[in-house]
Amino acid sequence: MAAFDQTRYDVRFEWGPRGVEAIGRDARAIIVVDVLRFTTTVEAAVSRGAIVYPYRWRDASAPEFAQSVGAVLAGRREEATSERPFSLSPLSMESASAGTRIVLPSPNGAEVTLAAANLRAEVLAGCLRNASAIADAASGLGLPIAIIAAGERWRVDGSLRPSLEDLLGAGAIAHALNTLRRSPEAALAAAVFASARLGLERTLLECSSGEELVRKGFRDDVACAAKYDVSDAVPHFRDRAYREHRAA
Repeated sequence: MAAFDQTRYDVRFEWGPRGVEAIGRDARAIIVVDVLRFTTTVEAAVSRGAIVYPYRWRDASAPEFAQSVGAVLAGRREEATSERPFSLSPLSMESASAGTRIVLPSPNGAEVTLAAANLRAEVLAGCLRNASAIADAASGLGLPIAIIAAGERWRVDGSLRPSLEDLLGAGAIAHALNTLRRSPEAALAAAVFASARLGLERTLLECSSGEELVRKGFRDDVACAAKYDVSDAVPHFRDRAYREHRAA
């Protein structure tokens, strides 16, 4: 594994839970990136003072866990009700208020978060909307910094599908860390972001993951996720949940 750990660099970049294992073991901060839609939804919730508990996808124990922590379990966006308004959609968090507890299952971002939580690093949730704020917070936690793009899953076998939107989100954060020693992987992600920076919304709407959501009627979720540096929220994973980061 030593050839793949990027230990010579202050800022590293990899994909998925296995990427966490490869580059995160000695990291001081691990930044999880799942632009469509987990970490963007977490940012939207935490920016309103809510507390988000990531949870495994399609796990039958989720309702019991939500009850145990006094939280509302997020459901499918198309099945939202007044009693259960939250879903894996950043726009669903508009009704969240300070102190609201939400259990948010996710097949990608939550899985990466839980993998990262097994290590000693501080875990943050980053996206395009809070890229610079996340970079600043991570720098304050110390080096090295591991940026992990969650990616998507191929339906045929559940294997990792690297996704353009998460490459751009990770690249936006790596771009903001350009004064540090970045691995070739991190530097290239930053370059990809820089090349697409002026057309982020169109790129996200037209990429495979964005098109999938548009076809399902969730174009507004994609447009929300495409906004760059509009938030100062820094979701910090502690006590099993993402909460607003408190600088030391």
